[in-house]
Amino acid sequence: MNTRIAIIGAGPSGLLLGQLLRNAGIDNVIIERQTPDYVLGRIRAGVLEQGTVDLMREAGVSARMDREGLVHEGIDMIYGGTRVHVDLKRLSGGKTVLVYGQTEMTRDLMEARGIDGPDIVYAAEDVTLHDLESTQPYVTFRKDGVDVRLDCDYIAGCDGYHGVSRKSIPTARLQTFERTYPFGWLGLLADTPPVNHELIYAHHPRGFVLCSQRSATRSRYYLQVPLTEQVQNWSDDRFWDELGRRLPADIASALVTGPALEKSIAPLRSFVVEPIQHGRLFLLGDAAHIVPPTGAKGLNLAASDVNTLYRIMLGVYEQGRDDLVERYSAIALKRIWKAERFSWFMTSLLHEFPDSDAFSRRMQETDFRYFTESDAGLRTIAENYVGLPYAFPA
Repeated sequence: MNTRIAIIGAGPSGLLLGQLLRNAGIDNVIIERQTPDYVLGRIRAGVLEQGTVDLMREAGVSARMDREGLVHEGIDMIYGGTRVHVDLKRLSGGKTVLVYGQTEMTRDLMEARGIDGPDIVYAAEDVTLHDLESTQPYVTFRKDGVDVRLDCDYIAGCDGYHGVSRKSIPTARLQTFERTYPFGWLGLLADTPPVNHELIYAHHPRGFVLCSQRSATRSRYYLQVPLTEQVQNWSDDRFWDELGRRLPADIASALVTGPALEKSIAPLRSFVVEPIQHGRLFLLGDAAHIVPPTGAKGLNLAASDVNTLYRIMLGVYEQGRDDLVERYSAIALKRIWKAERFSWFMTSLLHEFPDSDAFSRRMQETDFRYFTESDAGLRTIAENYVGLPYAFPA
């Protein structure tokens, strides 16, 4: 097999990159080690930045998203019982975010690509990357017991933190930056109307709360819990009771409860590797970085990587700009670190840290007041939340 771009991973970043490249006439093949059902079974993020929405539209797969997605012009933040509305649209020059589940985004991209065909391979085994520092890299894998070789010009590693792409780079050439937080998020998905028309980010002495949503009839709630907590210890009733205790009384009284469709605990961590390219291999999404979900940046940061690599490949194949290839890591990392900073900031601002002393707690409270009591502070939150501008290679 031969192609121009081999894409490892059929999550949203791999599928989005593949769709954009295909629309531009740049051949690509996507290789995924899991089945389509497994990929669609992941329950993940649901807040899309303006840039991610624009990329979906550019890829020609936005019809259902535009029809069913919920435009949000603001978020609410609560600390010490004080509730502040962050007017995203006014403070960011007209930008908004769109609530549309990552699963639905993935489904749209999968349907556009097609599940069967020579340019996408699911349930691939023993995926291995070769000759990354040469001008002729290639990928080998096994499908239905048959060994396959895929020759290509470049490889896009979109296969997540545990994938083969980052592991194919010599360890000595990577610098790792990481922070593990001493808590996780217990999430519950339910077919109940959201408690508020905007998302609520709330600090409470018992722990952080996020009131989110997937649609007008489906809600997603999160509670901060210790890393030692087990999901089986949380009945639906216990979850709803604890959620109500951490919210102001007027909000808690409006909660509509119901059976959980899904319940899980996710640890929080920040992670970046540098550089995020090696020879003709580029890392995108969780293969290159992870952010705590407090800033709604995980999926959106992957889309930012897609945008950067896509623009570079357009330059390579349409203008002969091979010089752009070496710039991918530097361009992408600038925006990655800004998103990491915002996610760290929101996490530090709104969570209870078990080792926090009186001074740290007072500084956290003062930070909340500093950023929410002036337009300048609110604008900083809004501009980061809706997504900082993409950088375009020149």
